[in-house]
Amino acid sequence: MGLYSRLFARYYDSLMARYEEHIAARKRELFASLAGTIVEIGPGTGANLQYLKPGARWIGIEPNPHMHAAISRRARAAGVEAELRIAGADGIDVGDAEADVVVSTLVLCSVPDVSRTLAEIRRVLKPAGEFRFIEHVVAPRGTGLRVLQAVIKPAWYVLGDGCRIDRDIGAAIDAAGFSEVALDDFRVPRPPVPPWVSPHIMGSARR
Repeated sequence: MGLYSRLFARYYDSLMARYEEHIAARKRELFASLAGTIVEIGPGTGANLQYLKPGARWIGIEPNPHMHAAISRRARAAGVEAELRIAGADGIDVGDAEADVVVSTLVLCSVPDVSRTLAEIRRVLKPAGEFRFIEHVVAPRGTGLRVLQAVIKPAWYVLGDGCRIDRDIGAAIDAAGFSEVALDDFRVPRPPVPPWVSPHIMGSARR
């Protein structure tokens, strides 16, 4: 796992470049207005930092230490006050009610337990705090794409660093106990992504 984590971090940006270019407008819409203490789970190499306001306080929960150098460079370039913590999303290393916002992009597909992670997100949010997210999700029932996801799932789990393409993340967020949830469904074309990760959601959930 040490070698795999190192290689994944090294090539992550090149693998994600076209996707990040495609999704940039949606990220600007979702993240540019964020303020206060921002906690991001699984930030990867810090691609979302560019959308934050200079001077923002950002806490990154990133279990792969080989990502941290790239995150630190991007934080400096964005003028963001960054703290990095090595932890998993199902045990967020942040105190109760400390975060104004929690951010997640393409993370909930790979956490061990989605419900536990969402409970942790609710725990660390302040009473009026928000969860902002962009995630890829399972295709609708009865579609050929859902069948394709079931077929490709085992191989993609290995290639995608534990990514599970058959998770109904929108339903999990709806069931997690947030007071208010707003979801928008959309598709990402090929390219930049293969069809089995095309279905996406973005939105917010208020604690």
